[in-house]
Amino acid sequence: MRTADRVDGLGSAIFNEMEVLKKKVESRGITVINLGVGTPDRPPAPHIIEAMHRALDNPRNYVYPLEGMPELYRALAGWYHRRFGVQLNPDSEVLVLMGSQDGLAHLAMAYINPGDIALIPDPGYPIYSCGIRLAGGEVYPLPLLEKNSFLPDLEAVPEDVARRAKLIWLNYPNNPVAANADRNFFEKAVAFGRKYDILVCHDVAYSELAYDGFKPMSFLEVPGAREVGIEFYSLSKTYNMAGCRIGFAVGNSTVLEALGRVKSNIDYGVFRVVQEAGIAALEGPQDCVEENARTYQRRRDILVDGLAGLGWNMPKPQASMFVWAPLPPGYDSSWKFCLEMLDKAGVIFIPGVAFGDNGEGYVRIALVQEEAILEEAVKRMANAFNFRGR
Repeated sequence: MRTADRVDGLGSAIFNEMEVLKKKVESRGITVINLGVGTPDRPPAPHIIEAMHRALDNPRNYVYPLEGMPELYRALAGWYHRRFGVQLNPDSEVLVLMGSQDGLAHLAMAYINPGDIALIPDPGYPIYSCGIRLAGGEVYPLPLLEKNSFLPDLEAVPEDVARRAKLIWLNYPNNPVAANADRNFFEKAVAFGRKYDILVCHDVAYSELAYDGFKPMSFLEVPGAREVGIEFYSLSKTYNMAGCRIGFAVGNSTVLEALGRVKSNIDYGVFRVVQEAGIAALEGPQDCVEENARTYQRRRDILVDGLAGLGWNMPKPQASMFVWAPLPPGYDSSWKFCLEMLDKAGVIFIPGVAFGDNGEGYVRIALVQEEAILEEAVKRMANAFNFRGR
């Protein structure tokens, strides 16, 4: 029984590989501090949990949910208008997803034929390229380089590639590089999509994890954006609902209809109990969102300032739950450095090269542990490494 070629081309996810290595270190009696997987470690706000409790007692919530509750569509449209000033039609410009990754993966099934080109950020979140390859498409990497503020140079895409491309993935605030994009860049992206008839897909999952007064924008705020693209948003990071699996695609109604058709043949929608929690999150008190961002900002400062004191300097991100850290002096392999970090300090980072060739020379650090644990991680690194002496 031979597996399909598309499966043969898939490696095991980097997070699974790091989990195997973690268990080996733990077998030596070491408690590993995991700063690898970007999963929120905090629970949802009490009013969100209470909404789920109430919904569990409703016997009507155990049917197939299919397309979703109209109240949830209206709640998301209302949230988008309050947060970004973007007016969405909840009946045609919103699609509920089982977490945004559900849509990120399945969109390619709706728009990519074998041999079609997709423009993918490098480094980038792995599902962007994985979804394209599973659909039989070809990945054309868009380098995200520090000299360009980690924005893709759209003018550098060869004309013949741009004319063959079917879609482009963008993600700001970015995972893994923790960079941001401004209105000027998004205007260029809209013009690029219009010129070459390319579907522009923007992942804005980290918009509410922003610091120092910074407010990320929605791609859909730019005039003409919804004519060429869609945007993906998730409740996982904003409201600490990662395990609930609820997200949205919004924007171009034609694109959403096609994605919805794919999904209608694959799943029966989000559990109604989770939908009730989503309504409570979007329409309830938002002080939990602000408090969540303040928590991550404190964590960022503890880690970045602590490592700077050891001689390992890295920029402080304005948004996202990650730090994109250049390798310390004396290191040239992100894999080798991460293995050494795990072995000597019992701390897990993700090697930058796992996100693409242009990720080499960096590591991604997730701010997913409490402040005291991050302080402990810095102490361990101080004892295990001499960054100043390399």
